[in-house]
Amino acid sequence: ERVRKKNGKGGAISPVALEAVRRIDEIFAIERDLYGLPPDQRLAERQRLCAPLVEELHAYMMTEREKLSRHAPVAKAMNYMLARWTGFAAFLEDGRICLSNNAAERALRGIALGRKAWLFAGSDRGARRAAFMYTLIVSAKLNDIDPQAWLADVLARIADMPQNRLKELLPWTWAPQAMTKAA
Repeated sequence: ERVRKKNGKGGAISPVALEAVRRIDEIFAIERDLYGLPPDQRLAERQRLCAPLVEELHAYMMTEREKLSRHAPVAKAMNYMLARWTGFAAFLEDGRICLSNNAAERALRGIALGRKAWLFAGSDRGARRAAFMYTLIVSAKLNDIDPQAWLADVLARIADMPQNRLKELLPWTWAPQAMTKAA
């Protein structure tokens, strides 16, 4: 069904494409079951369950690709994937790698949504300030810190902080002021 929607032309769907998608869906189904496992366990299960399917998919695509005209849309799609096969199969070598890029796309969604608004930063200086602030906010998020709480605390403390201690206010070393006073 997914292939049919992407085709958008209402024409017949290539059986080769349908079979490739079916095989990829099998791999994703296994990945869904492995979600939440520690990386070492996930890697072991991927090696046991996914690696044979990935090898079969690769062999299938290589065999079927040879039968197709290089101008066929399916051949172009297969060429695209085969040219990036090492990147696709990297999840079989590292349990921390996600099979899909959904998390990365979600992380970038804020940038994509803000893109049009940033066209109106007012000046180059305003755009640099916006980029600087965005970097601070994302740094806080990457360190599992509420950006608003961090910025409020840093702005309240920075004027009285000696220069040689400013690094304490960086997101990866920051402790909220209430915790600092208690210590």
